[in-house]
Amino acid sequence: MSWIISEAGRQLEKTIDFGNKFLIGNGYFGYRGTMEEYGKEELPACNLSGIYDQQGTAWREPINAPNGLYTQLFVEDEPHDLRTGEIVAHSQQLDMLRAIHQRKTVFSGRAGKVTIESDRFASSTDNHLLHMIYSFSLEKTARVRLVTGIDGDVWDINGPHLFDYSYYSESRTIAVTAVSGELGHKIAVADTISLSFEGEVRIFETEKGLFRQIEFIAQAGKSYHFTKAVAVYTSQDVEIPLEQAIKASFSANKTGYKLAKSKHVEEWKERWTMSDVLIEGDEKAQLALRYSIYQLLILAPQHGQTTSIPARGLSGQTYKGAVFWDTEMFMLPFFLHTDPETAKNLIKYRIQTLDGARAKAAEYGFRGAFYAWESQENGQDACSDYNVTDVFTNRPMRTYFRDKQIHISSAVAYGIWQTYVMTDDRSLLLNGGAEVILECARFYSSYAYYQAEKKRFELVDVIGPDEYHERVYNNAYTNKMAAYTIDIAVKALEALRDVPDYREALIRKLDYQEDMEQLAAMSAELYVPAPNDETGLIEQFDGYFKLEDATVEAVRSRLIDPKEYWGGAYGVAADTQVLKQADVVLLLTLFKEEYTEEVKRKNWQYYEPRTEHGSSLSPCIYALLACDIGDPEWAYPYFMKTASVDLTGESKQFAGTIYIGGTHPAANGGAWMAAVLGFAGLEIREGKITVTPQLPEKWQKMSFKIQVKEDVYQVEVTKEGGNIWKQ
Repeated sequence: MSWIISEAGRQLEKTIDFGNKFLIGNGYFGYRGTMEEYGKEELPACNLSGIYDQQGTAWREPINAPNGLYTQLFVEDEPHDLRTGEIVAHSQQLDMLRAIHQRKTVFSGRAGKVTIESDRFASSTDNHLLHMIYSFSLEKTARVRLVTGIDGDVWDINGPHLFDYSYYSESRTIAVTAVSGELGHKIAVADTISLSFEGEVRIFETEKGLFRQIEFIAQAGKSYHFTKAVAVYTSQDVEIPLEQAIKASFSANKTGYKLAKSKHVEEWKERWTMSDVLIEGDEKAQLALRYSIYQLLILAPQHGQTTSIPARGLSGQTYKGAVFWDTEMFMLPFFLHTDPETAKNLIKYRIQTLDGARAKAAEYGFRGAFYAWESQENGQDACSDYNVTDVFTNRPMRTYFRDKQIHISSAVAYGIWQTYVMTDDRSLLLNGGAEVILECARFYSSYAYYQAEKKRFELVDVIGPDEYHERVYNNAYTNKMAAYTIDIAVKALEALRDVPDYREALIRKLDYQEDMEQLAAMSAELYVPAPNDETGLIEQFDGYFKLEDATVEAVRSRLIDPKEYWGGAYGVAADTQVLKQADVVLLLTLFKEEYTEEVKRKNWQYYEPRTEHGSSLSPCIYALLACDIGDPEWAYPYFMKTASVDLTGESKQFAGTIYIGGTHPAANGGAWMAAVLGFAGLEIREGKITVTPQLPEKWQKMSFKIQVKEDVYQVEVTKEGGNIWKQ
């Protein structure tokens, strides 16, 4: 079935992978696909969006809320636990159509066969709520003991982050409150339960949790169940989160699981109506693409949130829960075409964190806005100077991601401008968007070095998206995006000419008159590497073609330890032409109308065998450019690699000794781009919608919806052409 992701059998070695794979969420939190009986060793987590904490000198990371779904069943004092019990059968599945996680396990024990089933969902109608129904039945009559409640002893990478636990219990509701160590955030989790049976109930506390113990005699062949409505609030949401969590949990339980589920399913039906992409002729691709879209939908900051989407989504604390350039360049296009209001929320996050970007620029002695490589709640850069650990010495390695990845500011400006163009909503510019673009352009003006002998501005000592080569000069992608940022700064000011009071006030506020003159000069003289007249190749950065031209396989064979970091000063790829991801191919994809097909083809063919795809962002770009040059069969394996990354679990899990696992929302966005912008060839220019289909051999037809400004269009494409009509 193209809506169901499933796994059968115990497969304990894949516990972490399955936690990612079966994730549910609603933009406010992500709940990992673990079993109800699991403790922190198995990495269950209710990972919260946009709230962080630091423990000691370790990296700041998102806070995991106490686990409100913890449940353990004992039959005649024997635990029925997937980790240790005797299993007759086990399966779990994710119903993407309804966004519901389901589990069924049949144990064999003293009471014969015991069957446990559960359904859970992160509410799509109230993003503070998590619902579950848990049922069990016994082959033989026996005494059961059910322990269920709120486990505050949660998994953290650099934790613990929660202290000063306090407890509340009244009638069917229990609650736990804790306080974060760094900033004193209050986290409250309330759990209200409804039982289909009666038993002897005892409430008990642990050091970090509050639980119910329910004992009774269960009759053979009879099914028993309970439902839970779990509410999560923090002091970032309301002044007294405990009070609100209790109220929300109790109210949701009173409404009932069945009605809450019905509303949730109906909301997801509406989401899929707008965002689904139908593929005829390739069930495997259909499933993978839907899974990618599902992952984006569970991360979307809706319900008025102005948070963004971290690089590993809400699957855990990897990459510090930080927001990267991934959001604007790989995820934003999906939302721009299917859910513009959510796209605006993503952009508002960057507008709200402008002061953090200004502070970072000033820290390095520059003007304007230097956006964080790893951005947290206020735009501060969470990236460490020592971001990788050497696998041989176990010493931290100096890296320059934070200092030299200056292309992030251009991604922010690009995202804001694309959102403005797609939505025609000038309020984005008036409410801070224009100011961000101008400050990003000012940063490049401040950073650029004028090479008098060559009569041009250059960007020296940078790192492009290809992180295997640090501190290079004139990275082609970075220079092109900086030039684009300067161009749109001029366009943004032009777009504000008919609101002269605001325009002039903004120029005065930023003291921007001199910068306008400097930008005009840079627009004409900023160096952007061009295709070589003879080869057609764009050199990725100055001196790249002089590096050792080794194959990916040859470089991989030089590894002594599989966890070695390939880049940095001494990485195996650093002195070779082997790339983590091809910056030039991305450049040619974003600005494809400026280059000939011959140039695009030659660069695709040159850089493809030299790209290791050490980033999940890389394959989709190769797929997009392959479609643009008319080779969908070249594109197809890259599309499938991108769309399947979280289904297969085949992605890099370590950078040095640092765990970097989790879901890959940028790849999910890349899969949608490869399908809709690549295979379907969708383009929107000056309000005109066109398609130039380049369908793979297996695909017979694609159909999907897009929104342009206020209008929704249905698009259908085949190998012969396409049809577009307004809904």
